[in-house]
Amino acid sequence: MFNYFSSSDSFQDATDHRYFRGEKLIEVYQQAWRDNAPMPALTDFTTGKTLSYEDMARRIARIHMFFEAAGLRPGDKVALLGRNTPYWICVFMASLTYGTVIVPILNDFNPTDATHIINHSEASVLFVNDSIWEHLEYDSLPAIKAVVSLDTRKIVADRAPELARFVKNLSRHFTKRFPDGFTRSNIDYAPRHRDDTAILNYTSGTTGFSKGVMLTYDNIAGNVSFGILSRLHYQGSRALSFLPLAHAYGCAFDMLVPLSVGAHVTVLGKTPTPSLLLKALGKVRPSLVVCVPLILEKIYRKMIVPMITKKPMRWILAVPMLDRAIYGRIRAKLVEAFGGQFEEVIIGGAPLNPEVEEFLYRIKFPFTVGYGMTECGPLISYTPWRHFMPGSCGHTLPGIMEARIVPDSTTPGQGEIVVKGQNVMTGYYKNPEATEATIDADGWLHTGDMGHLGGYDNQTIFIRGRYKTMILSANGQNIYPEEIEAKLNNMPYVAESLVVDRGGQLVALVYPDREALDADNIQEAGIDEVMHRNLTELNTLVAPYEQISRICTVPEEFKKTPKRSIKRFMYQ
Repeated sequence: MFNYFSSSDSFQDATDHRYFRGEKLIEVYQQAWRDNAPMPALTDFTTGKTLSYEDMARRIARIHMFFEAAGLRPGDKVALLGRNTPYWICVFMASLTYGTVIVPILNDFNPTDATHIINHSEASVLFVNDSIWEHLEYDSLPAIKAVVSLDTRKIVADRAPELARFVKNLSRHFTKRFPDGFTRSNIDYAPRHRDDTAILNYTSGTTGFSKGVMLTYDNIAGNVSFGILSRLHYQGSRALSFLPLAHAYGCAFDMLVPLSVGAHVTVLGKTPTPSLLLKALGKVRPSLVVCVPLILEKIYRKMIVPMITKKPMRWILAVPMLDRAIYGRIRAKLVEAFGGQFEEVIIGGAPLNPEVEEFLYRIKFPFTVGYGMTECGPLISYTPWRHFMPGSCGHTLPGIMEARIVPDSTTPGQGEIVVKGQNVMTGYYKNPEATEATIDADGWLHTGDMGHLGGYDNQTIFIRGRYKTMILSANGQNIYPEEIEAKLNNMPYVAESLVVDRGGQLVALVYPDREALDADNIQEAGIDEVMHRNLTELNTLVAPYEQISRICTVPEEFKKTPKRSIKRFMYQ
């Protein structure tokens, strides 16, 4: 099995004993925060204000006192709805170390969905940004004892007036609790059982509804211990948090792992527009970059494609040795754009466009593609960039996860990917039917992704597409629309696309790249001609049974989930 924990380039045995289980998770945080008490823990990028590990633990202690006053006990639910901020992180970690179940809610959810999640989770307390609270109705949240502002840290609504008085006098209560001041010796938390639920994470799936994923302390420990032992972060390393922390991907690798080792997390706190993100990356210079494909794909299309498609450049790239020099310059430019001091860029959350992946691999850009899902908190597979196999999404985590294929009779060697191991959730909250449909009697989680296994130990995962989006052709061929969309999305004036079945024919829905059309002065009348050329070229690149009958443009961007995946069910 590959040794992720060695600087060696060889394959070695990776033993299990260095991983820790859920009962040790709180001890790991407790020790890390004590050991790194004076070191920077959290910085707000906008204000520049920084909390040391001792400062963070002090805020967590105050939140613990509020939980006590509210009568919260381990196992009770705490809802957290707002944008990423250091205080958001403090509330999350306070719940984790207190033993309550944190319910992080993506702030992109509309008020109706957010209200449903708060009520379905049976949360007792809600922490929320003022701008979001304005659109919620307290009367629609009957189980919520108190609503706390993430902006002012004051109670903005409650059903227990004594809580407001307690919060108003919290500083006095805190001084009474810690008469000699709060120091690293006061960072002391009770251990939790490995099977206790720690996070109730509602999915933002493309199927049209959310399910509450129950993640235990053991699930979190699987992700965190792997992050520690593979040195994704380490004492003093730097993280720039720009993915939503309410989503399992950003939560694990921009917060839970860094804070377990004494790393420094800078919270962007705003929508990561390309200009803002490049500015933040240049200032923070992160040691690891965790991102979604959209970021790299935008950079590729806007910065690299115009450069390498010019005639002089195409000629140069056709000449051996000269192409190596040009690729080296492009690589250096990309590395600097991402801060210049990172070990690798980990791409996850969605498939990476194959053309973009092939180019990045050719220029030896230090990137890798991981695979996971909320139901695994999230990590299933990962490979360090030096050992990344193009087309794959990493090797299952040694000692933590394993995968196998449920064969598909129509495609030998391929089928549904199922996984098993420490990271697999206990189930969906109050939804035994969905749990039974997802986790079989032998404990295998059915991912819904179709593909095959290969590479070392036959545990490297290769994904073709989603089982639920697969289209069966008239002659029995499996068609994965994602593969066709990846080719179409790289064609001129295509911003995004969706391939659907319309009466037995494949139709491509396309949202045009309006910015590119305007730049080239192409009017509405010319779009059909452009798309017809794209259609002709596309059908030369796909198999006969994957031929697209027509391209239809749509007037606005496709509706998306909070993690920017297209809600495919709306266009079927």
